[in-house]
Amino acid sequence: MKSDKKTIFVPDQTGALVMKTIEVVAAVIRRGDRIFVTQRGYGEWKDWWELPGGKVEPDETPEQALVREIREELAADIRVDRFLCTIDWDYPAFHLTMHCYLCTLCKDALHLNEHEDARWLGAGELRSVRWLPADLQLLPLLERELSSDGSDRT
Repeated sequence: MKSDKKTIFVPDQTGALVMKTIEVVAAVIRRGDRIFVTQRGYGEWKDWWELPGGKVEPDETPEQALVREIREELAADIRVDRFLCTIDWDYPAFHLTMHCYLCTLCKDALHLNEHEDARWLGAGELRSVRWLPADLQLLPLLERELSSDGSDRT
């Protein structure tokens, strides 16, 4: 998708202009051999699929941000089980740093407050949706994670 937005540059510590970085968190909410994925309902990337989550505020840890974002987006409480990885991706207008965590729902109830649609996908279904570019980078890890029986997790 071509962006008509201009790249945002901000000064670094030396005064040199660098691309703006946005730090976000993503919840890999797992239930058995499936993960919960959401379809964006707004903005430039409307209709693309992503892991739920959002921006880290200046006074939050990534884990706190994830719990807050999932409450806001899905009206759900999660347990953050473990860190999976960090994805760095350059979009046309900014650089994204996305910290991904394996999570569990505390209760099965979810409500889509911001997203257009949602699905529970197994390893063989992950490539059936149109992922946001940064989230797409996570698919090999998710496929391995979902194929695991859990015996190799710490």
